[in-house]
Amino acid sequence: MTDNLAPSLAALQQTAGPRPLPMFLELVRRAGESDPELMRAALVGLAIYQRAPRHVAQQSRSIVARTDGAGLRDCGGSGRPIVLVPSLINPPGILDLDAGSSLSEALTSSGRVFLLDWGAARDRMTLDVSAHVRDLLLPLLRSLGEPVILVGYCLGGTMALAAAALDRRIAAVATLAAPWCFSAYPPEARSALQQLWHRAKPIAKGLGVLPIEVLQAAFWSLDPHRVVAKFARLATTDPNGLERLRFIALEDWANTGEPLPLPAAEELLEELFGADRSGSGEWLGGGLPACPTLHVTATGDRITPANTAAASGEQVACNAGHVGMIVGRSAPTTLHAPLRQWLEALPPRG
Repeated sequence: MTDNLAPSLAALQQTAGPRPLPMFLELVRRAGESDPELMRAALVGLAIYQRAPRHVAQQSRSIVARTDGAGLRDCGGSGRPIVLVPSLINPPGILDLDAGSSLSEALTSSGRVFLLDWGAARDRMTLDVSAHVRDLLLPLLRSLGEPVILVGYCLGGTMALAAAALDRRIAAVATLAAPWCFSAYPPEARSALQQLWHRAKPIAKGLGVLPIEVLQAAFWSLDPHRVVAKFARLATTDPNGLERLRFIALEDWANTGEPLPLPAAEELLEELFGADRSGSGEWLGGGLPACPTLHVTATGDRITPANTAAASGEQVACNAGHVGMIVGRSAPTTLHAPLRQWLEALPPRG
């Protein structure tokens, strides 16, 4: 390693870092009990991440339609409208990260691409997940004036399917690592999430939102070793290389999400994860849409295991993880290509 030795845990707690930082440092400490070198490397990686210069962000895509605080950003292309629907949990930028891994740019050869931006949580404080679909997503789609194709990532894919079940003007839906059959999650994972929600709910009620730190803690608990190991690997990357720049961009993305409005958190954790209302056909439109669908899953996905995807339409499996399927080196081959092929095989606009 060419970077300086890692600072102490106490020093790192006083600076920026992954959220929640105290939990991350506890994961590192536990890893160090059996692997001191892994702990040392992870702390070096953490220091690199915290101290890395942040480059000026690209100019935001222009908003061409708006409903309350949500909007559609124009990503270019021509032809039939394709709307990318991100999750409510993290910012939409993962679908337009950089020139080398932008899903939005990759799809401009297949249509005119729009990226949905849910906007600030303060503008959505009274909306549950269903209301985000009915009151924000559907009005924005109707503003385009013609049938649209939806491509939804994670919870955004779940919401895209619900939107298409409600509105037959949606021509087709592709989901990427999107849960639909929540009862297919491992029982221990659902139980742990319900316990976490039971502890966090009083705080969320007081704040009116579920902080991103609570959700991040839930994600980390699925594979704590991987969380530590990825920061250890950062310590070995080229300081000027693309791998390090992309790591920093991804971590910034993961740590800058809006909190989840309380009604949305309640519906997500109680009605979807808890009662599996989508998988049982009891949510919104009552089941899956009749339009053509494609479900892309990731074989290494711990956040949305492949067997939680909707059992309909065409199925494609990527050899990647939840985030890697979107921005990994193989994404142009394993995701962009089959997605474009599916789009081009759809019936032409009527």
